[in-house]
Amino acid sequence: VFSRYPEALEWAKARIEREWGEVVLTGGPFPFELTHYYDETMGSGLQRVFFALKPLMEASMLVAMKHQSNDWEDEYARQFPKDEPRPVNIDPGYIDMSKLVLASSKDFTHRIYMADGIFAEITLFYRRGGWQAHDWTFPDFRATTYHPFLSQCRQLLSQERKAP
Repeated sequence: VFSRYPEALEWAKARIEREWGEVVLTGGPFPFELTHYYDETMGSGLQRVFFALKPLMEASMLVAMKHQSNDWEDEYARQFPKDEPRPVNIDPGYIDMSKLVLASSKDFTHRIYMADGIFAEITLFYRRGGWQAHDWTFPDFRATTYHPFLSQCRQLLSQERKAP
């Protein structure tokens, strides 16, 4: 989730917990400053926050979650009008032991069509004890700022899979 408004981040967290599960790990807020792609629609001074949830999601849920998060973004913009048309961005994804997958409504050469206008992208992969970027990886994910949090999520997943 990212926004320039702390209250939007809190609103998104509450909505995510109500609909998708308990937040068991939070990463950030991290400054979102390596690209200006969203400046026109979201303003500047953006902060990104990550939420890891239980129960674990199935990869097949990604399409429905992306549509739901898009609806939430529109709902927030209607309920709490700001100067920008898109005051919050909510992007679902998942981590497994070998990769980070993010959902997108935008097609590109490296994205796989899932269904209903939603694509999946392997943004990072895990190899040789660390997160690795692809040529297409977003600049903020390419930088190592998020990697410790993503590794914590990976450890949590490993523990969850070992639990009886």
